[in-house]
Amino acid sequence: MISLENKIAIVTGASRSKGIGTAICRSLASLGADIFFTHWRAFDETEGNGGEPEWPEHLCKELENLGVRASHMEADLAKPEMPALIMDQVEKSFGTPSILINNATYELSTNFRNVDKNTLDQHYAVNIRGTILLTTEFAKRFENKLSKETPGRIIFMVSGGPDPNNLAYIATKAALIGLIEPLSVGLAPLNITVNGFNPGPTDSGWINEEMKHQFLTMFPMGRIGLPEDAARGISLLASDESQWITGQVIKSEGGFLGK
Repeated sequence: MISLENKIAIVTGASRSKGIGTAICRSLASLGADIFFTHWRAFDETEGNGGEPEWPEHLCKELENLGVRASHMEADLAKPEMPALIMDQVEKSFGTPSILINNATYELSTNFRNVDKNTLDQHYAVNIRGTILLTTEFAKRFENKLSKETPGRIIFMVSGGPDPNNLAYIATKAALIGLIEPLSVGLAPLNITVNGFNPGPTDSGWINEEMKHQFLTMFPMGRIGLPEDAARGISLLASDESQWITGQVIKSEGGFLGK
């Protein structure tokens, strides 16, 4: 049985009750990991899938009821100083983490007609710069404060596909995919694995009834992916059982045909 006892995990982007970030927090905590999660209410309320201002507090209590330590903070990854602030707060709350799940993302519909400098910069600031700086800060502190026998895990949530109305998002996720293999080589001597995880279309609150009808025809298993599906795969990659899996981008899409 997979166990994450005595491990400390960071999960970014756990802002909503139906989100993948929340499902990941629950799954890792159920396996014994202490959870530090981030959220950015301002984005969810104005540009995301709907704000739930009280959700982080509810989730924190729910995780603690599973018998693990849990804490959280507001984190706008567009701010260059935020990665260091996140790591400082995690270490202050629990100690040095060994698991990082890069789930937070910025996404705004863009096509060739409406994409502009500001939109591209917004996507870049969170999805590339903020995510990479948090990852490298995590790795440097791991190297300095944990023994070489400690297994480390870095997982990037990624995406792709032929959606012409999601140009900036898909482009910035592609940059992360390009980072995974060389970073995995660089961090292998530290006993840190680096992988990407693509969950495909997931019913995390953004799929309306019309979209569900369209998507269902493309899932040969007869249902759309759920946040819990992604969380189970992430939990496996975060565990000691995945030590020999690194530098990979894993598609966990239930046979999705809409490539």
